[in-house]
Amino acid sequence: MIRSLGSVLFGWYPYIAFAVFLLGSLIRFDREQYTWKSGSSQLLRRTQLSWGSNLFHVGILVIFAGHCVGLLTPIWLFDALGVSHGFKQGLAIVAGGVAGVACFIGIALLAHRRLFDARVRATSSFGDTAILLLLWVQLTLGLFTIPVSLHHMDGGEMLKFMAWAQGIITLDPSAAALLEDVALVFKLHVFVGLTMVLVFPFTRLVHVWSAPVWYLGRRGYQVVRARPRTPPARGAAP
Repeated sequence: MIRSLGSVLFGWYPYIAFAVFLLGSLIRFDREQYTWKSGSSQLLRRTQLSWGSNLFHVGILVIFAGHCVGLLTPIWLFDALGVSHGFKQGLAIVAGGVAGVACFIGIALLAHRRLFDARVRATSSFGDTAILLLLWVQLTLGLFTIPVSLHHMDGGEMLKFMAWAQGIITLDPSAAALLEDVALVFKLHVFVGLTMVLVFPFTRLVHVWSAPVWYLGRRGYQVVRARPRTPPARGAAP
């Protein structure tokens, strides 16, 4: 029973989550473009928003990049470059830990602002609050994996996740068997992460697709001029 559940959660659920992620994003962009936004409330408690948003975004970008490189880079490439699995495990713990703490502080500030400021709460939808709390849970689980990882400094557990992720990418659902004996906190972390991928198209997270990275290659600056003031009509009162 447990093996069958693991096969469903870690063998087939990833394909369901990513299918909904891609198709849902495409359909929402095509049919509901007026809802394609981040829903900013920056006019309310701007200082807390600024600190929380910056810490969260910097931390999450580092974490995302680290997960992509760490999980999707072929194992043979690390071996060819002479990067030991123990070194990679230590780097993941240190870099991921620092970025995770920064991201956690940021999400905590954002959650506190959204939940305990009456004006911000009044402008928030259920989805806004739910995805924020889901992110908080995922970050908490991620930080809880660090003490467990410290007992596997040989990198053996990381190799399982690398093989699993690359197996899923190569359309091999049987890769779920690789996660059968990993710690529960890892399984919860993976499951919540996949669930975030699943609900992505139905939340404000879709604004990630519209990240203005093209600004980095712009030539010159946008010039914004004040609207010319229309002179009062002759005889009109000042």
